[in-house]
Amino acid sequence: MDLSFLAVQLISGLSLATLLFLVASGLTLIFGVGNVFNFAHGSFYMLGAYLAYQTIAAYSANFWLATLAAGIGAGVAGMIAESLFLRRIYGRAEEGGFQILLTYSFILVIDDLVKIIWGTEYKTILRPEGLRGSVELFGITLPSYNLAIIGIGFVLVVVAWFILGRTRPGRIARATALDREMMNAMGVNVPLTMTLVFGIATMLGGFAGALAAPLRSVTPGAGIEVIIDSLIVVVIGGMGNFWGAWFGALILGEVIAFAVVFVPEWASVVSYVVMVLTLIFKPEGLFAPRSVRKV
Repeated sequence: MDLSFLAVQLISGLSLATLLFLVASGLTLIFGVGNVFNFAHGSFYMLGAYLAYQTIAAYSANFWLATLAAGIGAGVAGMIAESLFLRRIYGRAEEGGFQILLTYSFILVIDDLVKIIWGTEYKTILRPEGLRGSVELFGITLPSYNLAIIGIGFVLVVVAWFILGRTRPGRIARATALDREMMNAMGVNVPLTMTLVFGIATMLGGFAGALAAPLRSVTPGAGIEVIIDSLIVVVIGGMGNFWGAWFGALILGEVIAFAVVFVPEWASVVSYVVMVLTLIFKPEGLFAPRSVRKV
């Protein structure tokens, strides 16, 4: 085993972690602000991949423009779903059960719409021009596109941190998570805030789906796999914890990347093992704030 091999696996794990973080951060943002468990979040990831494919196939668009369009399209779809359906069940005593049933129905509806529009056959998207080869860093050959994904993820982490922690909209979103009634009494349009948060979260999912499309086939049902891994990320990091989602994605991405090489026969279950160990020793998540940890 040489340094080059380890570096390639490390980069592979980091790129997977970036994609998982983009999905999991949206999932944890929705839960943190709206206390909504969006079981259908992976479907918006799948929708983003198909929208990117359609934009490139129909308009011969640049990959990056198609990725941006995919993110916006998934975000708009998420805002429509929130404003027309989820908003109607906020505040009900049985809200949690309704959320699961309603968001699960989104999975069925979106999957069937995808099959009707694009069919059931696999679709492919080529890697963008200039990122189809590899680069050498310190004598180690690394795939260019994976490095680009890692760079994009780092930029998005910094931007998200700045928006959530340093801007007025971010402070409003965090305050809404703590007390919706108080924010409403202060004149904040809470329903609009919830819709925008849902749109931003699903936009991140669609953006991740478009970025992942050149690495994987675009196919119906792709959202199920990614939502399972994203839920594991959220469990590891702590529900509603943005930075927990980031570190949880890093942990899971690297574990999967190296498990595929060292224990390939167990690669499909290592993520569940990590989740089970987390639930046993830190059920509230590894990076949950101390104030919410139970003795």
